[in-house]
Amino acid sequence: MTAAAETRTNRILIIDDNADIHADIRKVLRGPDAVDLELEKSKALLFGESPAESPSLSFQIDSAFQGQEGLEKVRQAAQEGNPYAMAFVDVRMPPGWDGVETIVHLWKCYPELQVVICTAYSDYSWEDMIHKLGHSPSLVVLKKPFDNIEVLQLAHAMTDKWHLNRQVKSQLTNLDTLVRQRTSELETANEQLKREITARIEAEGVMRLSEERFSKAFRASPIPLAIQSLDSEKLVDANDAFLAMLGGTRNEIVNRTPGELQMWPNPELTKSVFENLRDQLSIRNQSCDLQTLNGQTRHALLSIEPFESGAGPHLLMLLQDITDHLKLEDQLRQSQKMEAVGLLAAGVAHDFNNILTAIHGHASLLQNQLGDQPPHGRSLTVISLAAERATRLVRQLLAFSRKQVLKPQSLQLDVVAANLGDMLKRILGDHITLEVKTDPSIPPVKADLSMMEQIILNLAVNARDAMPRGGKLSLHVRAVNLTAADTRKFPEIKPGSYVSMQVTDTGCGIPQEFLSRIFDPFFTTKEIGKGTGLGLATVYGIVKQHSGCVRVQSAVGQGSTFEIFLPSTNEATTGEISPPAGATVADSRSGSECILLVEDEDLVRSMAGALLRGKGYRILEAGSGKEALALFEIHREAIDLVFTDVMMPGNMLGDELAARVRALKPSVPVMFTSGYTPDMADIQLRNELFFLPKPFTPSQMLEQIQRCLEHARKNGACD
Repeated sequence: MTAAAETRTNRILIIDDNADIHADIRKVLRGPDAVDLELEKSKALLFGESPAESPSLSFQIDSAFQGQEGLEKVRQAAQEGNPYAMAFVDVRMPPGWDGVETIVHLWKCYPELQVVICTAYSDYSWEDMIHKLGHSPSLVVLKKPFDNIEVLQLAHAMTDKWHLNRQVKSQLTNLDTLVRQRTSELETANEQLKREITARIEAEGVMRLSEERFSKAFRASPIPLAIQSLDSEKLVDANDAFLAMLGGTRNEIVNRTPGELQMWPNPELTKSVFENLRDQLSIRNQSCDLQTLNGQTRHALLSIEPFESGAGPHLLMLLQDITDHLKLEDQLRQSQKMEAVGLLAAGVAHDFNNILTAIHGHASLLQNQLGDQPPHGRSLTVISLAAERATRLVRQLLAFSRKQVLKPQSLQLDVVAANLGDMLKRILGDHITLEVKTDPSIPPVKADLSMMEQIILNLAVNARDAMPRGGKLSLHVRAVNLTAADTRKFPEIKPGSYVSMQVTDTGCGIPQEFLSRIFDPFFTTKEIGKGTGLGLATVYGIVKQHSGCVRVQSAVGQGSTFEIFLPSTNEATTGEISPPAGATVADSRSGSECILLVEDEDLVRSMAGALLRGKGYRILEAGSGKEALALFEIHREAIDLVFTDVMMPGNMLGDELAARVRALKPSVPVMFTSGYTPDMADIQLRNELFFLPKPFTPSQMLEQIQRCLEHARKNGACD
């Protein structure tokens, strides 16, 4: 013990039925006195220590004379928070509980109580007490008569032990609280760690999945993609589309810079790209030229997105090859330009046809009256020749503008080409070799025979002029099947079965700067007066009118190849359209039939009316479909023929007028005339349908009318 021991009060309960025992124990346990000093001396002597100052120690002693009374005091002290440290309990306390039974109840109420059982003799042996009370370090037996020192020592020892137990219990409680607190903190930290680990695992899983998706998308993308290191500028990865676009293998491209690969013909592009990327700016759809490993230049749209990876800053490069797209745009613009020019040409041709028809008619009428007698006969001949030349020019304009009337039939294009062999040889001359090749099993096409012949002749003449010193002209007809990939080069046609006709010459070739204009009307590279510039434009118009397309390949000094694609048909082939059998034309070309003449152009209508009346025909004239229908309803029985223009003002065209008059009189023959039709499907002539294209001469008009009337008399109707 220390010199400055603490002062404490220890509560002791004496339970004994003998009041003297209470007095004796109280006397022994009074405050510090000689007994206490004697005790300290004995302890110093026993443990070899110097006697210490006596602590300020006092005992609070309470008494109970029966076990039940003692139990109540112990319970009350515990409830008040000032429990007893120890109890002296007598074994024999009649009547009521004996000491052992009392101790059992006391420990049930307050297990920490230190007990000294006092006995002079006992009904219980030590073994019996142990059996009833169990082994307990809180139980000591004191034999009566007891020694004062022994009582005092027990009081000090048992109360010290009680205090020590309480301190230990308090420390254990504090330690347990601390352990629970730390355990709770560890559990919380562990749960947080588990959540963080789970979140990290999930994040890693999402990242792996994202990387896997990106990798799959990167590899499988049809768009050329590459990853470039911003520091080294080397391409660290590229997908198959990128490799295919550059025309190299992975080993040839990866781990090399674009400069080493000479990807960019324009060095300013690289400078511009890296200036933007230094400012952390993305690049979107920048037009550029790309050079492949084989030296070919492609047009592309470049997009670059910077991103960070574990290896440092990188660039995701995206290239879109727009070379074919630009070509298609050029083709579309060319097609639109040709369509616009065609509309203009068709409008001009329509008016010219009416004018030329009037010129032809009146010149012919004057020639019939004056003959070749001077001074006017020669002038009328020149007028007629000039009108014929103008007529041919207008027909070329109509062919180019796709406004001419077609007579489609099922044709074998190889047979048409073969039949023109002799004529082509005469046109080409002896200095040019002609080769005609045809593949077996070529399907027919639905086309106008004369137009197909005109295509071949125009291309042959064009080739002849390109080979002034001789050469070879090859004409190859074959069947082809165009797939979706093939037709991407020809946006105006659809995939399917076609017949191809290739016309190849070994001439001077066409400069690249002229290829985009060769089908323009009036464009020619020939000398002035050597060509009209309508030959290829006419070919283009005829092919387009037949739902086909034409492609040209040429280079200076390497000749030219024109390839024409026409859709095939399953219809059986027919012979060339010819006049109806038995239809003869009288030399006089006169008659007495009644003809309803329908023409909106006054010059043409007056000329035709005067001509027909001069030949004995009875004429009813109308300037529109509505007017003609009104006349027909009045004179239906007298009218033997309806001669009508196709295009007329108002809502009723020639084909509708024909249908209306046939509904009133089915046997009436109808003959059409027109300078043009607004689209290729307006009139698809059948063999029995009579059509007179403008401009026409008086003799052509009279001949066609007599054929139509003769056919009607023989068959009961014109069609």
